[in-house]
Amino acid sequence: MSQAAQTTSATKTMRATLVQAVANALLVEMERDPSVVLLGEDIGKDGGVFRATEGLWERFGDERVMDTPIAESGIVGVSIGMALGGLRPVAEMQFMGFIYPAINQLLAHAARYRWRTRGRHNLPMVVRMPYGGGIHAPEHHSESYEAMLAHSPSIKVVIPSTPYDAKGLLISAIRDEDPVIFLEPKRIYRAFREEIPVEAYTVPIGKAKILQQGSDLTIISYGAMMRPALEATETLKQEGVSCELIDLRTIMPMDQETILTSIRKTGRCVVVHEGPRTCGVAAEIIALANDEAMLNLLAPIGRVTGYDTPMPYAKTELAYLPDAKRVLKAARSVMEF
Repeated sequence: MSQAAQTTSATKTMRATLVQAVANALLVEMERDPSVVLLGEDIGKDGGVFRATEGLWERFGDERVMDTPIAESGIVGVSIGMALGGLRPVAEMQFMGFIYPAINQLLAHAARYRWRTRGRHNLPMVVRMPYGGGIHAPEHHSESYEAMLAHSPSIKVVIPSTPYDAKGLLISAIRDEDPVIFLEPKRIYRAFREEIPVEAYTVPIGKAKILQQGSDLTIISYGAMMRPALEATETLKQEGVSCELIDLRTIMPMDQETILTSIRKTGRCVVVHEGPRTCGVAAEIIALANDEAMLNLLAPIGRVTGYDTPMPYAKTELAYLPDAKRVLKAARSVMEF
Protein backbone atom coordinates (compact mmCIF):
# COMPACT_ATOMS: atom_id res chain seq x y z
CA MET A 1 0.00 0.00 0.00
CA SER A 2 1.21 3.49 -0.77
CA GLN A 3 0.01 4.59 2.68
CA ALA A 4 2.47 2.30 4.41
CA ALA A 5 5.46 3.79 6.14
CA GLN A 6 8.84 2.11 6.11
CA THR A 7 9.07 -0.93 8.36
CA THR A 8 11.95 -2.27 10.36
CA SER A 9 12.09 -6.06 10.47
CA ALA A 10 14.01 -6.18 13.73
CA THR A 11 11.46 -4.20 15.71
CA LYS A 12 8.43 -4.80 13.47
CA THR A 13 7.35 -1.18 13.73
CA MET A 14 6.48 1.51 11.23
CA ARG A 15 6.46 5.27 11.38
CA ALA A 16 2.96 6.34 10.52
CA THR A 17 0.69 9.34 10.53
CA LEU A 18 -2.75 9.03 12.06
CA VAL A 19 -4.45 8.42 8.72
CA GLN A 20 -1.81 5.82 7.82
CA ALA A 21 -2.49 4.09 11.14
CA VAL A 22 -6.19 3.97 10.27
CA ALA A 23 -5.36 2.48 6.86
CA ASN A 24 -3.07 -0.10 8.43
CA ALA A 25 -5.71 -1.12 10.98
CA LEU A 26 -8.19 -1.73 8.16
CA LEU A 27 -5.59 -3.74 6.24
CA VAL A 28 -4.59 -6.05 9.10
CA GLU A 29 -8.20 -6.70 10.13
CA MET A 30 -9.32 -7.43 6.59
CA GLU A 31 -6.43 -9.87 6.22
CA ARG A 32 -7.28 -11.52 9.55
CA ASP A 33 -11.04 -11.73 9.21
CA PRO A 34 -12.81 -12.24 5.87
CA SER A 35 -16.08 -11.00 7.37
CA VAL A 36 -14.68 -7.44 7.59
CA VAL A 37 -15.99 -5.39 4.65
CA LEU A 38 -15.73 -1.68 3.83
CA LEU A 39 -18.34 0.56 2.24
CA GLY A 40 -18.62 4.25 1.55
CA GLU A 41 -18.45 6.98 -1.06
CA ASP A 42 -15.32 6.88 -3.25
CA ILE A 43 -13.48 4.50 -0.90
CA GLY A 44 -12.63 2.00 -3.63
CA LYS A 45 -10.52 2.99 -6.60
CA ASP A 46 -10.09 6.56 -5.32
CA GLY A 47 -9.08 5.44 -1.80
CA GLY A 48 -11.43 7.81 0.03
CA VAL A 49 -11.42 11.59 0.25
CA PHE A 50 -8.47 11.48 2.70
CA ARG A 51 -6.94 8.33 1.17
CA ALA A 52 -7.61 6.27 4.31
CA THR A 53 -8.61 3.25 2.19
CA GLU A 54 -6.02 3.69 -0.54
CA GLY A 55 -4.86 0.36 -1.98
CA LEU A 56 -7.49 -1.77 -0.25
CA TRP A 57 -9.78 -2.07 -3.29
CA GLU A 58 -6.88 -3.33 -5.40
CA ARG A 59 -5.98 -5.83 -2.70
CA PHE A 60 -9.39 -7.17 -1.69
CA GLY A 61 -11.67 -6.42 -4.64
CA ASP A 62 -15.04 -4.76 -4.93
CA GLU A 63 -16.87 -7.45 -2.94
CA ARG A 64 -15.07 -6.32 0.23
CA VAL A 65 -14.35 -2.66 -0.59
CA MET A 66 -17.59 -1.24 -1.94
CA ASP A 67 -18.15 2.16 -3.48
CA THR A 68 -21.64 3.37 -2.67
CA PRO A 69 -23.97 6.05 -4.00
CA ILE A 70 -24.12 9.39 -2.20
CA ALA A 71 -26.67 8.09 0.29
CA GLU A 72 -25.52 8.15 3.92
CA SER A 73 -28.78 6.69 5.23
CA GLY A 74 -28.39 3.82 2.81
CA ILE A 75 -24.74 3.25 3.76
CA VAL A 76 -25.58 2.89 7.45
CA GLY A 77 -28.81 0.98 6.78
CA VAL A 78 -26.99 -1.54 4.59
CA SER A 79 -24.29 -1.84 7.28
CA ILE A 80 -26.95 -2.79 9.81
CA GLY A 81 -28.22 -5.52 7.49
CA MET A 82 -24.68 -6.76 6.88
CA ALA A 83 -23.96 -6.94 10.61
CA LEU A 84 -27.19 -8.86 11.24
CA GLY A 85 -26.16 -11.21 8.42
CA GLY A 86 -22.81 -12.12 9.96
CA LEU A 87 -20.45 -9.56 8.43
CA ARG A 88 -18.43 -6.87 10.18
CA PRO A 89 -18.98 -3.75 8.08
CA VAL A 90 -16.84 -0.64 8.42
CA ALA A 91 -18.71 2.26 6.86
CA GLU A 92 -17.11 5.58 6.02
CA MET A 93 -18.83 8.94 6.10
CA GLN A 94 -16.73 11.39 4.09
CA PHE A 95 -17.22 14.08 6.78
CA MET A 96 -19.06 14.20 10.08
CA GLY A 97 -21.30 16.91 8.64
CA PHE A 98 -22.73 14.36 6.21
CA ILE A 99 -24.03 12.05 8.95
CA TYR A 100 -27.41 13.73 9.41
CA PRO A 101 -29.33 11.70 6.79
CA ALA A 102 -28.15 8.55 8.60
CA ILE A 103 -29.04 9.66 12.14
CA ASN A 104 -32.32 7.74 12.09
CA GLN A 105 -30.53 4.53 11.10
CA LEU A 106 -27.86 5.08 13.75
CA LEU A 107 -29.91 6.17 16.73
CA ALA A 108 -33.26 4.49 16.10
CA HIS A 109 -31.93 1.17 14.79
CA ALA A 110 -28.20 0.44 15.17
CA ALA A 111 -28.19 1.68 18.76
CA ARG A 112 -31.25 -0.33 19.79
CA TYR A 113 -30.95 -3.81 18.30
CA ARG A 114 -29.39 -5.41 21.37
CA TRP A 115 -32.13 -3.91 23.55
CA ARG A 116 -34.92 -4.47 21.03
CA THR A 117 -34.06 -8.17 20.73
CA ARG A 118 -33.32 -8.65 24.45
CA GLY A 119 -29.71 -9.50 23.69
CA ARG A 120 -30.39 -12.03 20.93
CA HIS A 121 -28.72 -9.90 18.25
CA ASN A 122 -25.59 -7.78 18.32
CA LEU A 123 -24.49 -5.34 15.64
CA PRO A 124 -20.72 -5.54 15.11
CA MET A 125 -20.36 -2.51 12.87
CA VAL A 126 -18.17 0.59 12.75
CA VAL A 127 -18.96 3.98 11.28
CA ARG A 128 -15.78 5.97 10.60
CA MET A 129 -15.87 9.68 9.96
CA PRO A 130 -13.39 12.56 9.90
CA TYR A 131 -14.53 15.31 12.26
CA GLY A 132 -13.56 18.77 13.48
CA GLY A 133 -12.20 21.94 11.95
CA GLY A 134 -8.85 23.50 11.25
CA ILE A 135 -8.34 22.52 7.61
CA HIS A 136 -10.10 25.50 5.98
CA ALA A 137 -13.04 23.45 4.76
CA PRO A 138 -16.68 24.55 4.34
CA GLU A 139 -18.74 24.43 7.52
CA HIS A 140 -20.53 21.18 6.65
CA HIS A 141 -17.08 19.57 6.58
CA SER A 142 -15.95 20.80 10.02
CA GLU A 143 -18.50 19.73 12.64
CA SER A 144 -17.57 18.48 16.08
CA TYR A 145 -20.91 17.15 17.31
CA GLU A 146 -19.62 14.08 19.10
CA ALA A 147 -21.73 14.85 22.20
CA MET A 148 -24.88 14.35 20.12
CA LEU A 149 -23.80 10.80 19.25
CA ALA A 150 -22.81 10.04 22.85
CA HIS A 151 -26.40 10.63 23.97
CA SER A 152 -27.52 7.33 22.47
CA PRO A 153 -27.38 4.14 24.57
CA SER A 154 -25.41 1.22 23.11
CA ILE A 155 -23.35 3.28 20.66
CA LYS A 156 -19.69 3.63 21.60
CA VAL A 157 -17.95 6.83 20.55
CA VAL A 158 -14.18 6.57 20.11
CA ILE A 159 -11.79 9.45 19.29
CA PRO A 160 -8.03 8.80 18.94
CA SER A 161 -5.41 11.55 19.15
CA THR A 162 -2.27 9.64 18.09
CA PRO A 163 -1.37 7.13 15.37
CA TYR A 164 -0.72 4.40 17.96
CA ASP A 165 -4.14 4.82 19.53
CA ALA A 166 -5.83 5.18 16.13
CA LYS A 167 -4.71 1.74 15.00
CA GLY A 168 -5.30 -0.01 18.32
CA LEU A 169 -8.69 1.59 18.93
CA LEU A 170 -9.93 0.94 15.39
CA ILE A 171 -8.98 -2.72 15.64
CA SER A 172 -10.84 -2.89 18.97
CA ALA A 173 -13.84 -1.18 17.35
CA ILE A 174 -13.92 -3.65 14.44
CA ARG A 175 -13.78 -6.59 16.85
CA ASP A 176 -16.44 -5.14 19.16
CA GLU A 177 -19.85 -6.78 19.15
CA ASP A 178 -21.75 -3.48 19.32
CA PRO A 179 -21.89 -0.41 17.06
CA VAL A 180 -18.93 1.94 17.32
CA ILE A 181 -18.67 5.48 15.99
CA PHE A 182 -15.00 6.08 15.20
CA LEU A 183 -14.25 9.81 14.91
CA GLU A 184 -10.97 10.74 13.24
CA PRO A 185 -9.59 14.24 13.94
CA LYS A 186 -8.71 15.24 10.40
CA ARG A 187 -6.77 18.31 11.52
CA ILE A 188 -4.03 15.96 12.73
CA TYR A 189 -4.39 13.25 10.07
CA ARG A 190 -0.89 14.06 8.81
CA ALA A 191 0.38 16.43 11.52
CA PHE A 192 3.03 14.07 12.93
CA ARG A 193 4.32 10.50 12.80
CA GLU A 194 4.70 7.91 15.51
CA GLU A 195 6.17 4.44 15.78
CA ILE A 196 3.43 1.81 15.76
CA PRO A 197 3.63 -2.00 15.63
CA VAL A 198 3.20 -3.56 12.20
CA GLU A 199 1.22 -6.44 13.66
CA ALA A 200 -2.30 -6.15 15.01
CA TYR A 201 -2.79 -4.89 18.56
CA THR A 202 -5.70 -3.45 20.49
CA VAL A 203 -6.26 -0.45 22.73
CA PRO A 204 -9.21 -0.90 25.10
CA ILE A 205 -12.37 1.08 24.38
CA GLY A 206 -13.57 3.04 27.41
CA LYS A 207 -10.17 3.52 29.01
CA ALA A 208 -8.55 6.96 29.17
CA LYS A 209 -4.80 7.50 28.96
CA ILE A 210 -2.78 9.60 31.40
CA LEU A 211 -0.14 11.29 29.24
CA GLN A 212 1.65 12.86 32.19
CA GLN A 213 1.26 12.75 35.94
CA GLY A 214 0.73 15.90 37.95
CA SER A 215 -0.39 17.14 41.35
CA ASP A 216 -1.77 20.68 40.90
CA LEU A 217 -4.16 20.67 37.96
CA THR A 218 -5.95 18.11 35.79
CA ILE A 219 -6.38 18.92 32.08
CA ILE A 220 -8.73 16.63 30.15
CA SER A 221 -9.17 16.54 26.38
CA TYR A 222 -9.32 14.25 23.33
CA GLY A 223 -8.76 14.21 19.58
CA ALA A 224 -7.05 17.18 17.93
CA MET A 225 -7.43 19.29 21.08
CA MET A 226 -4.78 17.21 22.82
CA ARG A 227 -2.20 19.28 20.91
CA PRO A 228 -3.07 22.69 22.41
CA ALA A 229 -3.66 21.03 25.78
CA LEU A 230 -0.17 19.54 25.71
CA GLU A 231 1.33 22.85 24.61
CA ALA A 232 -0.36 24.59 27.52
CA THR A 233 0.93 22.05 30.05
CA GLU A 234 4.50 22.74 28.91
CA THR A 235 4.07 26.45 29.59
CA LEU A 236 2.39 25.79 32.93
CA LYS A 237 5.28 23.54 33.92
CA GLN A 238 7.64 26.48 33.41
CA GLU A 239 5.37 28.50 35.70
CA GLY A 240 5.64 25.87 38.43
CA VAL A 241 2.26 24.21 37.88
CA SER A 242 2.29 20.41 37.89
CA CYS A 243 -0.35 19.28 35.38
CA GLU A 244 -1.92 15.87 34.99
CA LEU A 245 -2.91 15.49 31.33
CA ILE A 246 -5.63 12.99 30.40
CA ASP A 247 -6.62 11.86 26.91
CA LEU A 248 -10.16 10.48 27.14
CA ARG A 249 -9.86 8.44 23.91
CA THR A 250 -13.49 7.33 24.37
CA ILE A 251 -16.36 9.62 25.32
CA MET A 252 -18.96 6.85 25.43
CA PRO A 253 -18.39 4.94 27.61
CA MET A 254 -16.35 7.50 29.52
CA ASP A 255 -13.60 6.44 31.92
CA GLN A 256 -15.10 7.95 35.05
CA GLU A 257 -12.64 6.24 37.38
CA THR A 258 -9.56 7.85 35.80
CA ILE A 259 -11.26 11.26 35.70
CA LEU A 260 -12.38 11.17 39.33
CA THR A 261 -9.10 9.77 40.65
CA SER A 262 -7.22 12.64 39.03
CA ILE A 263 -9.64 15.37 40.13
CA ARG A 264 -9.61 14.08 43.70
CA LYS A 265 -5.82 14.24 43.62
CA THR A 266 -5.36 17.72 42.13
CA GLY A 267 -8.56 19.45 43.22
CA ARG A 268 -8.56 21.54 40.04
CA CYS A 269 -9.55 20.74 36.46
CA VAL A 270 -9.85 22.23 32.97
CA VAL A 271 -11.65 20.40 30.15
CA VAL A 272 -10.88 21.18 26.50
CA HIS A 273 -12.91 20.27 23.42
CA GLU A 274 -13.71 21.96 20.11
CA GLY A 275 -17.40 21.02 20.04
CA PRO A 276 -20.03 23.56 21.14
CA ARG A 277 -20.08 24.51 24.82
CA THR A 278 -23.72 23.78 25.69
CA CYS A 279 -24.39 20.12 26.57
CA GLY A 280 -20.83 19.23 25.54
CA VAL A 281 -18.46 16.63 26.96
CA ALA A 282 -17.03 19.18 29.40
CA ALA A 283 -20.48 19.74 30.90
CA GLU A 284 -20.80 16.00 31.54
CA ILE A 285 -17.39 15.87 33.23
CA ILE A 286 -18.32 18.85 35.43
CA ALA A 287 -21.57 17.11 36.42
CA LEU A 288 -19.63 13.95 37.24
CA ALA A 289 -17.19 15.89 39.43
CA ASN A 290 -20.04 17.69 41.19
CA ASP A 291 -21.75 14.37 41.92
CA GLU A 292 -18.71 12.37 42.97
CA ALA A 293 -15.87 14.73 43.93
CA MET A 294 -17.45 17.98 45.10
CA LEU A 295 -15.60 18.03 48.43
CA ASN A 296 -12.28 17.58 46.63
CA LEU A 297 -12.67 20.59 44.37
CA LEU A 298 -10.60 23.66 45.20
CA ALA A 299 -12.00 25.73 42.32
CA PRO A 300 -14.79 25.61 39.72
CA ILE A 301 -13.86 23.45 36.74
CA GLY A 302 -12.80 25.43 33.69
CA ARG A 303 -14.15 24.85 30.20
CA VAL A 304 -12.33 25.67 26.97
CA THR A 305 -14.61 24.80 24.07
CA GLY A 306 -15.98 25.82 20.73
CA TYR A 307 -18.85 28.27 20.66
CA ASP A 308 -22.59 27.74 20.33
CA THR A 309 -22.49 28.69 16.65
CA PRO A 310 -21.87 26.84 13.41
CA MET A 311 -18.22 26.44 12.52
CA PRO A 312 -17.24 29.66 10.69
CA TYR A 313 -15.64 29.72 7.26
CA ALA A 314 -11.90 29.45 6.71
CA LYS A 315 -10.88 33.04 7.49
CA THR A 316 -12.24 32.91 11.05
CA GLU A 317 -12.23 29.22 11.98
CA LEU A 318 -9.07 29.53 14.08
CA ALA A 319 -10.89 32.10 16.23
CA TYR A 320 -13.49 29.42 16.92
CA LEU A 321 -11.11 26.60 17.76
CA PRO A 322 -9.53 26.38 21.23
CA ASP A 323 -5.79 27.03 21.27
CA ALA A 324 -3.03 26.94 23.87
CA LYS A 325 -3.65 30.58 24.83
CA ARG A 326 -7.26 29.88 25.74
CA VAL A 327 -6.26 26.76 27.67
CA LEU A 328 -3.63 28.75 29.57
CA LYS A 329 -6.12 31.50 30.42
CA ALA A 330 -8.57 28.97 31.86
CA ALA A 331 -5.83 27.10 33.74
CA ARG A 332 -4.47 30.27 35.34
CA SER A 333 -7.97 31.32 36.36
CA VAL A 334 -8.55 27.96 38.02
CA MET A 335 -5.18 28.05 39.77
CA GLU A 336 -5.76 31.58 41.07
CA PHE A 337 -9.25 30.92 42.42
